Amino acid sequence: MSQLTSFLLVLSLCAFAPLCFSSMTKGGHLYPQFYDHSCPKAQEIVRSVLAKAVAKRSPYAASILRLHFHDCFVQGCDASLLLDSSGTIVSEKRANPNRNSARGFEVLDEIKICT
Repeated sequence: MSQLTSFLLVLSLCAFAPLCFSSMTKGGHLYPQFYDHSCPKAQEIVRSVLAKAVAKRSPYAASILRLHFHDCFVQGCDASLLLDSSGTIVSEKRANPNRNSARGFEVLDEIKICT
């Protein structure tokens, strides 16, 4: 079981690798040094929260990988799937097609709180 958890953790971290290797620095794209000054421990926080979540419940790795895929597949990685609803706007996160399908938001919300 430990090997499966490790494999899933590595798989989920690899899913986020394209964000880290983006060479574009304009137009809202991320680059490897994006958080160096505003949140120098961002990568450490992401890694530790993901590891803790996957150790607690291994399906989180697949769920977070799926969230990443669905966010990036249609119009690029814009994090639109991670936005909360506000006022009269229903975000993708809580939209009917994702309501009982997309999982793992609580792990990403914990990462956002920590950073």
